[in-house]
Amino acid sequence: MSETNPYMMVGERLCMDFINTVSWRESAEKRRDWFTSYPKLVDWSVHAEVLTAQQAQNLLIAAGENPSQAEQALKQAIGLREVMYQIFKSISKKNSPNEEDLKRFNEYVSTFYRSLQVIQDEDQFTLKFNHPEKNMDAMLPPILQSAVDLLVSKNELERVKQCEGDPCGWLFFDTSRNRSRRWCSMADCGNRAKVRRFYQKEK
Repeated sequence: MSETNPYMMVGERLCMDFINTVSWRESAEKRRDWFTSYPKLVDWSVHAEVLTAQQAQNLLIAAGENPSQAEQALKQAIGLREVMYQIFKSISKKNSPNEEDLKRFNEYVSTFYRSLQVIQDEDQFTLKFNHPEKNMDAMLPPILQSAVDLLVSKNELERVKQCEGDPCGWLFFDTSRNRSRRWCSMADCGNRAKVRRFYQKEK
């Protein structure tokens, strides 16, 4: 969660990177939310390739004209992020998610999946959200779909882990062959752990 690179993308899944938009998540002193404004949410969404630059520009113009709607979309995004964090954190600890968290998550599913449609592209059928690009929450459907796809997967949930660096709190999808990944990033939390072990050994 390097402070010099505010958009570290180490989660290996879109929903994981979205959840990780809080630095030092489990530290009361160092915790920092990246989404301090609607433009910050839009900026991250462009970096995550959820929105195009043109879509982002259109949303920012609309946000300037409708600040209350932009604020509501920001609160909605943060609400989705936090309930996803609780659910996937429980899964990373091999625990069942809280029923209230699942209920809240399903409220988002009910809201956005109303616009899900089957689209035919030549001889192939795909699922696509027919969600208006002008809506302030236009970045949320693909993020939600990433979380749903992971939750309903048969074996992939075992690869959801939480960084062992304290108090990092970031989540990631372990793509290593032997499922041995322990850190959000070896260059960050992994390196700090290595340095800490070295000094403890020297003492």
